[in-house]
Amino acid sequence: MAADDRRNGDSTNHNHRDPKKPRLSEFLTESDIRSEFAHHLTGVARINNGSFGCCPSSVLDAQREWQLRFLRQPDEFYFNGLRRGLLASRTVIGDLINADNVDEVSLVDNATTAAAIVLQRVGRCFSEGKYQKEDTVVMFHCAFQSVKKSIQAYVSRVGGSTVEVRLPFPVNSKEEIVSAFREGLEKGRANGRTVRLAIIDHITSMPCVLMPVRELVQVCREEGVEEVFVDAAHAIGSVKVDVKEIGADYYVSNLHKWFFCPPSIAFFYCKKRSSESDVHHPVVSHEFGNGLAIESAWIGTRDYSSQLVVPSVMEFVNRFEGGIEGIMKRNHDEAVRMGFMLCNAWGTNLGSPPEMCVGMVMIGLPSKLCVESDEDATKLRSYLRVHRSVEVPVYFLGLRDGEEGVKDKDNELITAYVRISHQVYNETEDYERLRDAITELVKDQMTCQNLPPV
Repeated sequence: MAADDRRNGDSTNHNHRDPKKPRLSEFLTESDIRSEFAHHLTGVARINNGSFGCCPSSVLDAQREWQLRFLRQPDEFYFNGLRRGLLASRTVIGDLINADNVDEVSLVDNATTAAAIVLQRVGRCFSEGKYQKEDTVVMFHCAFQSVKKSIQAYVSRVGGSTVEVRLPFPVNSKEEIVSAFREGLEKGRANGRTVRLAIIDHITSMPCVLMPVRELVQVCREEGVEEVFVDAAHAIGSVKVDVKEIGADYYVSNLHKWFFCPPSIAFFYCKKRSSESDVHHPVVSHEFGNGLAIESAWIGTRDYSSQLVVPSVMEFVNRFEGGIEGIMKRNHDEAVRMGFMLCNAWGTNLGSPPEMCVGMVMIGLPSKLCVESDEDATKLRSYLRVHRSVEVPVYFLGLRDGEEGVKDKDNELITAYVRISHQVYNETEDYERLRDAITELVKDQMTCQNLPPV
Protein backbone atom coordinates (compact mmCIF):
# COMPACT_ATOMS: atom_id res chain seq x y z
CA MET A 1 0.00 0.00 0.00
CA ALA A 2 1.56 3.30 -1.07
CA ALA A 3 2.10 5.82 1.67
CA ASP A 4 0.06 8.45 -0.21
CA ASP A 5 -3.03 6.22 -0.56
CA ARG A 6 -6.06 7.96 1.00
CA ARG A 7 -6.72 4.89 3.15
CA ASN A 8 -3.20 5.16 4.52
CA GLY A 9 -3.45 8.88 5.26
CA ASP A 10 -1.89 11.55 3.05
CA SER A 11 -0.44 15.03 3.32
CA THR A 12 -3.21 16.83 1.46
CA ASN A 13 -4.69 19.79 3.35
CA HIS A 14 -8.26 18.87 4.29
CA ASN A 15 -8.96 22.02 6.35
CA HIS A 16 -7.63 19.93 9.24
CA ARG A 17 -6.56 21.38 12.57
CA ASP A 18 -4.20 19.37 14.74
CA PRO A 19 -4.80 19.42 18.48
CA LYS A 20 -3.09 22.29 20.25
CA LYS A 21 0.51 21.72 21.27
CA PRO A 22 1.71 23.02 24.62
CA ARG A 23 4.52 25.53 24.77
CA LEU A 24 7.64 23.59 25.68
CA SER A 25 10.60 24.65 27.78
CA GLU A 26 14.12 23.42 27.00
CA PHE A 27 14.36 20.57 29.50
CA LEU A 28 12.00 19.36 32.19
CA THR A 29 12.96 20.17 35.77
CA GLU A 30 12.30 17.83 38.70
CA SER A 31 9.32 20.02 39.55
CA ASP A 32 8.04 19.68 35.97
CA ILE A 33 8.29 15.89 36.17
CA ARG A 34 6.36 15.81 39.45
CA SER A 35 3.69 17.97 37.83
CA GLU A 36 3.48 15.72 34.75
CA PHE A 37 2.71 12.73 37.00
CA ALA A 38 0.74 14.48 39.73
CA HIS A 39 -2.27 12.31 38.87
CA HIS A 40 -0.49 9.27 40.34
CA LEU A 41 -1.89 8.18 43.68
CA THR A 42 0.20 9.74 46.42
CA GLY A 43 1.76 7.73 49.21
CA VAL A 44 2.38 4.65 47.03
CA ALA A 45 5.84 3.34 46.12
CA ARG A 46 4.97 2.70 42.49
CA ILE A 47 7.91 0.58 41.35
CA ASN A 48 6.05 -1.56 38.83
CA ASN A 49 6.09 0.56 35.69
CA GLY A 50 6.74 -2.62 33.72
CA SER A 51 3.19 -3.91 34.07
CA PHE A 52 1.06 -0.97 32.96
CA GLY A 53 3.40 1.92 32.19
CA CYS A 54 2.60 5.57 32.78
CA CYS A 55 1.41 8.59 30.84
CA PRO A 56 2.32 12.24 31.54
CA SER A 57 -0.31 14.94 31.83
CA SER A 58 0.80 16.76 28.68
CA VAL A 59 0.20 13.62 26.63
CA LEU A 60 -3.15 13.01 28.35
CA ASP A 61 -4.10 16.57 27.36
CA ALA A 62 -3.21 15.82 23.74
CA GLN A 63 -5.26 12.64 23.91
CA ARG A 64 -8.24 14.56 25.23
CA GLU A 65 -8.01 16.94 22.30
CA TRP A 66 -8.19 14.04 19.86
CA GLN A 67 -11.17 12.57 21.74
CA LEU A 68 -13.00 15.90 21.65
CA ARG A 69 -12.27 16.34 17.97
CA PHE A 70 -14.06 13.07 17.26
CA LEU A 71 -16.98 13.94 19.52
CA ARG A 72 -17.39 17.43 18.01
CA GLN A 73 -17.63 16.24 14.39
CA PRO A 74 -17.17 12.49 13.92
CA ASP A 75 -17.49 12.53 10.12
CA GLU A 76 -14.78 15.16 9.64
CA PHE A 77 -12.56 13.22 12.05
CA TYR A 78 -13.11 9.94 10.22
CA PHE A 79 -12.74 11.24 6.66
CA ASN A 80 -10.06 13.89 7.14
CA GLY A 81 -8.22 13.29 10.40
CA LEU A 82 -8.00 9.70 11.59
CA ARG A 83 -5.90 8.07 8.88
CA ARG A 84 -3.68 11.11 8.55
CA GLY A 85 -3.06 11.10 12.30
CA LEU A 86 -2.38 7.36 12.37
CA LEU A 87 0.08 7.71 9.49
CA ALA A 88 1.91 10.42 11.43
CA SER A 89 2.24 8.07 14.41
CA ARG A 90 3.36 5.16 12.24
CA THR A 91 5.92 7.37 10.53
CA VAL A 92 7.44 8.42 13.87
CA ILE A 93 7.64 4.78 14.93
CA GLY A 94 9.06 3.64 11.61
CA ASP A 95 11.88 6.15 11.97
CA LEU A 96 12.53 5.08 15.57
CA ILE A 97 12.82 1.38 14.74
CA ASN A 98 14.60 1.80 11.36
CA ALA A 99 11.87 0.18 9.26
CA ASP A 100 12.35 0.29 5.51
CA ASN A 101 8.79 1.38 4.82
CA VAL A 102 5.92 2.79 6.85
CA ASP A 103 3.71 0.03 5.44
CA GLU A 104 5.71 -2.44 7.56
CA VAL A 105 4.37 -0.71 10.70
CA SER A 106 0.85 -1.30 11.99
CA LEU A 107 -0.77 0.04 15.15
CA VAL A 108 -2.62 -2.46 17.32
CA ASP A 109 -3.90 -2.50 20.88
CA ASN A 110 -1.10 -4.48 22.49
CA ALA A 111 1.40 -7.31 22.10
CA THR A 112 -1.40 -9.82 22.73
CA THR A 113 -3.14 -8.66 19.54
CA ALA A 114 0.07 -9.06 17.54
CA ALA A 115 0.58 -12.57 18.91
CA ALA A 116 -2.95 -13.45 17.78
CA ILE A 117 -2.18 -12.11 14.29
CA VAL A 118 0.95 -14.24 13.93
CA LEU A 119 -0.46 -17.39 15.49
CA GLN A 120 -3.74 -17.22 13.56
CA ARG A 121 -1.64 -17.21 10.40
CA VAL A 122 0.32 -20.24 11.61
CA GLY A 123 -2.94 -21.99 12.48
CA ARG A 124 -4.32 -21.35 8.99
CA CYS A 125 -1.18 -22.91 7.49
CA PHE A 126 -1.81 -26.08 9.50
CA SER A 127 -5.52 -26.11 8.62
CA GLU A 128 -4.82 -25.66 4.91
CA GLY A 129 -2.20 -28.44 4.84
CA LYS A 130 0.76 -26.14 4.20
CA TYR A 131 2.36 -27.39 7.42
CA GLN A 132 2.57 -31.00 8.54
CA LYS A 133 0.98 -32.18 11.76
CA GLU A 134 3.40 -32.07 14.69
CA ASP A 135 5.53 -29.35 13.07
CA THR A 136 6.59 -27.09 15.90
CA VAL A 137 6.55 -23.69 17.50
CA VAL A 138 9.57 -23.13 19.77
CA MET A 139 9.55 -20.58 22.59
CA PHE A 140 10.98 -20.00 26.05
CA HIS A 141 9.05 -21.40 29.01
CA CYS A 142 8.55 -17.89 30.42
CA ALA A 143 6.75 -16.60 27.33
CA PHE A 144 3.81 -14.39 28.27
CA GLN A 145 0.73 -16.37 29.20
CA SER A 146 -1.42 -14.78 26.50
CA VAL A 147 1.05 -16.03 23.89
CA LYS A 148 0.75 -19.57 25.23
CA LYS A 149 -3.03 -19.27 25.21
CA SER A 150 -2.96 -18.09 21.58
CA ILE A 151 -0.90 -21.15 20.66
CA GLN A 152 -3.49 -23.30 22.43
CA ALA A 153 -6.35 -21.54 20.65
CA TYR A 154 -4.96 -21.34 17.11
CA VAL A 155 -2.11 -23.85 16.69
CA SER A 156 -2.37 -26.85 19.02
CA ARG A 157 -5.98 -27.58 18.11
CA VAL A 158 -5.10 -27.94 14.41
CA GLY A 159 -2.13 -30.27 14.86
CA GLY A 160 0.82 -28.06 15.75
CA SER A 161 3.17 -28.95 18.57
CA THR A 162 5.14 -26.77 20.98
CA VAL A 163 8.61 -26.97 22.48
CA GLU A 164 9.30 -24.81 25.53
CA VAL A 165 12.93 -23.93 26.24
CA ARG A 166 13.69 -23.39 29.91
CA LEU A 167 15.30 -19.97 30.41
CA PRO A 168 18.32 -20.27 32.71
CA PHE A 169 17.63 -18.14 35.80
CA PRO A 170 19.38 -16.63 37.59
CA VAL A 171 21.42 -16.09 34.45
CA ASN A 172 25.09 -15.17 34.19
CA SER A 173 25.68 -14.70 30.46
CA LYS A 174 23.93 -14.56 27.11
CA GLU A 175 25.83 -17.68 26.05
CA GLU A 176 23.80 -19.73 28.55
CA ILE A 177 20.60 -18.59 26.84
CA VAL A 178 21.85 -19.19 23.30
CA SER A 179 23.01 -22.70 24.22
CA ALA A 180 19.65 -23.59 25.78
CA PHE A 181 17.83 -22.23 22.73
CA ARG A 182 19.89 -24.32 20.32
CA GLU A 183 18.94 -27.41 22.30
CA GLY A 184 15.29 -26.41 22.08
CA LEU A 185 15.46 -26.05 18.30
CA GLU A 186 17.05 -29.49 18.10
CA LYS A 187 14.08 -30.93 20.02
CA GLY A 188 11.73 -29.07 17.70
CA ARG A 189 13.29 -30.81 14.68
CA ALA A 190 13.21 -34.28 16.24
CA ASN A 191 11.47 -37.05 14.29
CA GLY A 192 11.61 -35.15 11.03
CA ARG A 193 9.55 -32.19 12.19
CA THR A 194 10.03 -28.62 10.92
CA VAL A 195 10.22 -25.62 13.23
CA ARG A 196 7.68 -23.30 11.62
CA LEU A 197 7.91 -20.46 14.14
CA ALA A 198 10.23 -19.38 16.92
CA ILE A 199 8.92 -16.92 19.48
CA ILE A 200 11.65 -14.91 21.22
CA ASP A 201 11.25 -12.29 23.92
CA HIS A 202 13.43 -9.20 23.62
CA ILE A 203 12.94 -8.59 27.34
CA THR A 204 11.28 -11.36 29.29
CA SER A 205 8.60 -10.33 31.77
CA MET A 206 8.87 -12.69 34.75
CA PRO A 207 11.68 -13.27 35.35
CA CYS A 208 12.96 -10.13 33.65
CA VAL A 209 16.06 -10.62 31.48
CA LEU A 210 17.37 -8.64 28.50
CA MET A 211 17.73 -11.37 25.91
CA PRO A 212 20.45 -11.67 23.21
CA VAL A 213 17.75 -11.23 20.60
CA ARG A 214 20.01 -10.66 17.57
CA GLU A 215 22.04 -13.76 18.35
CA LEU A 216 18.90 -15.85 18.84
CA VAL A 217 17.40 -14.69 15.55
CA GLN A 218 20.68 -15.51 13.83
CA VAL A 219 20.58 -19.01 15.33
CA CYS A 220 17.10 -19.41 13.86
CA ARG A 221 18.38 -18.46 10.42
CA GLU A 222 21.28 -20.90 10.72
CA GLU A 223 18.98 -23.71 11.86
CA GLY A 224 16.35 -23.24 9.14
CA VAL A 225 13.49 -21.92 11.28
CA GLU A 226 10.80 -20.73 8.89
CA GLU A 227 9.75 -17.54 10.71
CA VAL A 228 10.69 -15.59 13.83
CA PHE A 229 8.35 -13.52 15.99
CA VAL A 230 9.94 -11.26 18.60
CA ASP A 231 7.61 -10.43 21.48
CA ALA A 232 9.17 -7.21 22.69
CA ALA A 233 6.36 -5.93 24.90
CA HIS A 234 8.82 -4.03 27.13
CA ALA A 235 11.36 -2.96 24.51
CA ILE A 236 10.61 0.43 22.99
CA GLY A 237 11.58 3.04 25.54
CA SER A 238 13.79 0.49 27.33
CA VAL A 239 16.37 -0.47 24.71
CA LYS A 240 17.38 0.55 21.23
CA VAL A 241 15.15 -1.14 18.65
CA ASP A 242 16.50 -1.60 15.12
CA VAL A 243 14.29 -4.10 13.31
CA LYS A 244 16.66 -4.48 10.37
CA GLU A 245 19.57 -5.23 12.68
CA ILE A 246 17.46 -7.70 14.70
CA GLY A 247 16.29 -9.42 11.54
CA ALA A 248 13.01 -10.99 12.69
CA ASP A 249 9.96 -11.48 10.48
CA TYR A 250 7.62 -10.01 13.10
CA TYR A 251 8.31 -7.67 15.99
CA VAL A 252 5.87 -6.12 18.45
CA SER A 253 6.33 -3.67 21.31
CA ASN A 254 3.83 -1.90 23.52
CA LEU A 255 4.09 1.88 23.57
CA HIS A 256 2.08 2.26 26.78
CA LYS A 257 4.67 0.51 28.98
CA TRP A 258 7.97 2.40 28.57
CA PHE A 259 7.15 4.97 25.87
CA PHE A 260 4.66 7.13 27.80
CA CYS A 261 1.61 6.52 25.59
CA PRO A 262 -1.82 6.13 27.21
CA PRO A 263 -3.20 2.61 27.09
CA SER A 264 -3.41 0.87 24.90
CA ILE A 265 -1.15 0.93 21.85
CA ALA A 266 1.56 -1.25 20.35
CA PHE A 267 3.40 -1.14 17.07
CA PHE A 268 3.57 -4.36 15.07
CA TYR A 269 6.36 -4.64 12.51
CA CYS A 270 5.82 -7.14 9.72
CA LYS A 271 8.73 -7.46 7.31
CA LYS A 272 7.64 -7.15 3.71
CA ARG A 273 7.47 -10.52 2.00
CA SER A 274 5.60 -12.31 -0.74
CA SER A 275 3.05 -13.86 1.64
CA GLU A 276 2.21 -10.67 3.53
CA SER A 277 -1.39 -10.90 2.33
CA ASP A 278 -1.76 -13.87 4.67
CA VAL A 279 -1.37 -11.63 7.72
CA HIS A 280 -4.62 -10.12 8.96
CA HIS A 281 -6.02 -8.29 11.94
CA PRO A 282 -8.14 -10.64 14.09
CA VAL A 283 -11.03 -8.14 14.01
CA VAL A 284 -12.33 -8.17 10.44
CA SER A 285 -13.85 -4.93 9.14
CA HIS A 286 -14.42 -3.43 5.71
CA GLU A 287 -10.68 -2.84 5.11
CA PHE A 288 -9.97 -6.60 5.11
CA GLY A 289 -7.53 -7.50 2.37
CA ASN A 290 -6.00 -4.03 2.04
CA GLY A 291 -2.87 -4.83 4.02
CA LEU A 292 -2.40 -5.19 7.75
CA ALA A 293 -1.59 -1.51 8.38
CA ILE A 294 -4.86 -0.44 6.74
CA GLU A 295 -6.90 -3.23 8.32
CA SER A 296 -5.59 -2.17 11.75
CA ALA A 297 -6.38 1.49 11.11
CA TRP A 298 -10.12 0.81 11.16
CA ILE A 299 -11.62 -2.04 13.18
CA GLY A 300 -14.91 -0.29 13.77
CA THR A 301 -16.00 2.71 15.83
CA ARG A 302 -13.81 2.98 18.91
CA ASP A 303 -11.44 5.37 20.67
CA TYR A 304 -8.28 5.65 18.53
CA SER A 305 -6.81 8.53 20.53
CA SER A 306 -4.04 6.50 22.17
CA GLN A 307 -2.72 5.69 18.70
CA LEU A 308 -2.77 9.33 17.63
CA VAL A 309 -0.62 10.89 20.34
CA VAL A 310 2.76 9.36 19.37
CA PRO A 311 4.05 12.70 18.00
CA SER A 312 3.06 14.34 21.30
CA VAL A 313 4.98 11.64 23.17
CA MET A 314 8.06 12.42 21.09
CA GLU A 315 7.73 16.04 22.11
CA PHE A 316 7.60 14.95 25.76
CA VAL A 317 10.65 12.66 25.65
CA ASN A 318 12.66 15.27 23.77
CA ARG A 319 12.27 17.58 26.76
CA PHE A 320 14.70 15.29 28.62
CA GLU A 321 18.42 15.61 28.14
CA GLY A 322 19.41 12.98 25.61
CA GLY A 323 15.80 12.35 24.59
CA ILE A 324 14.58 8.76 24.74
CA GLU A 325 18.16 7.44 24.75
CA GLY A 326 18.94 9.53 27.81
CA ILE A 327 15.80 8.31 29.57
CA MET A 328 16.67 4.67 28.81
CA LYS A 329 20.20 5.04 30.17
CA ARG A 330 19.08 6.79 33.36
CA ASN A 331 16.36 4.23 33.99
CA HIS A 332 18.80 1.35 33.53
CA ASP A 333 21.47 2.90 35.73
CA GLU A 334 19.04 3.79 38.52
CA ALA A 335 17.30 0.40 38.43
CA VAL A 336 20.66 -1.36 38.74
CA ARG A 337 21.78 0.99 41.53
CA MET A 338 18.57 0.37 43.46
CA GLY A 339 18.89 -3.35 42.77
CA PHE A 340 22.33 -3.47 44.35
CA MET A 341 21.07 -1.43 47.31
CA LEU A 342 18.32 -3.98 47.93
CA CYS A 343 20.37 -7.15 47.48
CA ASN A 344 23.11 -5.75 49.73
CA ALA A 345 20.52 -4.96 52.40
CA TRP A 346 18.94 -8.41 52.19
CA GLY A 347 22.08 -10.47 51.55
CA THR A 348 20.80 -11.81 48.23
CA ASN A 349 21.59 -11.40 44.52
CA LEU A 350 20.60 -9.82 41.22
CA GLY A 351 18.85 -12.20 38.84
CA SER A 352 21.06 -11.18 35.93
CA PRO A 353 24.24 -9.13 35.43
CA PRO A 354 23.74 -5.36 34.92
CA GLU A 355 24.33 -5.60 31.17
CA MET A 356 21.35 -7.97 30.95
CA CYS A 357 19.07 -5.59 32.87
CA VAL A 358 16.99 -2.70 31.58
CA GLY A 359 14.81 -0.32 33.58
CA MET A 360 13.69 -3.46 35.41
CA VAL A 361 15.81 -5.61 37.70
CA MET A 362 15.19 -8.90 39.54
CA ILE A 363 16.40 -9.02 43.17
CA GLY A 364 16.41 -12.13 45.30
CA LEU A 365 14.27 -12.12 48.45
CA PRO A 366 15.55 -13.44 51.79
CA SER A 367 14.96 -17.17 52.23
CA LYS A 368 13.45 -16.55 55.69
CA LEU A 369 10.28 -15.27 54.01
CA CYS A 370 9.59 -18.89 52.99
CA VAL A 371 8.10 -18.19 49.56
CA GLU A 372 7.25 -21.75 48.53
CA SER A 373 4.70 -21.35 45.72
CA ASP A 374 3.09 -18.96 43.26
CA GLU A 375 0.32 -18.49 45.80
CA ASP A 376 2.86 -17.39 48.41
CA ALA A 377 4.31 -14.90 45.93
CA THR A 378 0.86 -13.46 45.29
CA LYS A 379 0.19 -13.28 49.01
CA LEU A 380 3.42 -11.37 49.63
CA ARG A 381 2.73 -8.98 46.77
CA SER A 382 -0.77 -8.28 48.13
CA TYR A 383 0.62 -7.72 51.62
CA LEU A 384 3.12 -5.18 50.32
CA ARG A 385 0.41 -3.35 48.39
CA VAL A 386 -2.23 -3.25 51.13
CA HIS A 387 -0.15 -2.94 54.30
CA ARG A 388 3.00 -1.18 53.07
CA SER A 389 1.78 0.79 50.01
CA VAL A 390 4.46 -0.79 47.82
CA GLU A 391 3.49 -2.00 44.35
CA VAL A 392 6.02 -4.56 43.09
CA PRO A 393 5.67 -7.98 41.40
CA VAL A 394 6.97 -11.07 43.23
CA TYR A 395 8.27 -14.07 41.27
CA PHE A 396 8.42 -17.61 42.68
CA LEU A 397 11.36 -19.58 41.33
CA GLY A 398 10.45 -23.23 41.32
CA LEU A 399 13.65 -25.22 40.96
CA ARG A 400 13.57 -28.48 39.01
CA ASP A 401 15.38 -31.63 40.08
CA GLY A 402 19.10 -31.19 39.56
CA GLU A 403 19.07 -27.40 39.67
CA GLU A 404 21.24 -26.02 42.45
CA GLY A 405 19.91 -22.49 42.71
CA VAL A 406 21.54 -19.55 44.50
CA LYS A 407 21.88 -19.15 48.27
CA ASP A 408 21.50 -16.04 50.40
CA LYS A 409 23.60 -14.79 53.31
CA ASP A 410 21.99 -17.43 55.58
CA ASN A 411 23.21 -20.15 53.18
CA GLU A 412 19.63 -21.04 52.25
CA LEU A 413 18.13 -21.26 48.76
CA ILE A 414 16.62 -18.12 47.28
CA THR A 415 13.18 -19.12 46.05
CA ALA A 416 11.67 -15.77 45.10
CA TYR A 417 12.56 -12.44 43.49
CA VAL A 418 11.00 -9.01 43.25
CA ARG A 419 11.02 -7.19 39.92
CA ILE A 420 11.61 -3.49 40.42
CA SER A 421 11.10 -0.90 37.70
CA HIS A 422 12.55 2.58 37.42
CA GLN A 423 10.84 5.32 35.44
CA VAL A 424 11.39 9.08 35.41
CA TYR A 425 8.87 9.70 38.21
CA ASN A 426 10.52 7.31 40.70
CA GLU A 427 12.59 8.45 43.68
CA THR A 428 15.05 6.64 45.94
CA GLU A 429 12.49 6.67 48.76
CA ASP A 430 10.26 4.30 46.75
CA TYR A 431 12.89 1.56 46.91
CA GLU A 432 13.83 2.31 50.50
CA ARG A 433 10.21 1.67 51.44
CA LEU A 434 10.42 -1.78 49.83
CA ARG A 435 13.78 -2.44 51.49
CA ASP A 436 12.44 -1.56 54.93
CA ALA A 437 9.22 -3.54 54.50
CA ILE A 438 11.08 -6.76 53.68
CA THR A 439 13.73 -6.17 56.33
CA GLU A 440 11.06 -5.69 59.00
CA LEU A 441 9.23 -8.86 57.95
CA VAL A 442 12.42 -10.85 58.38
CA LYS A 443 13.24 -9.16 61.68
CA ASP A 444 9.74 -9.95 63.00
CA GLN A 445 10.08 -13.57 61.81
CA MET A 446 7.12 -13.19 59.49
CA THR A 447 6.77 -15.68 56.62
CA CYS A 448 4.32 -16.10 53.79
CA GLN A 449 2.54 -18.62 55.95
CA ASN A 450 1.68 -16.14 58.72
CA LEU A 451 1.26 -12.83 56.89
CA PRO A 452 -1.79 -10.83 58.00
CA PRO A 453 -4.83 -11.12 55.72
CA VAL A 454 -5.44 -8.49 53.05
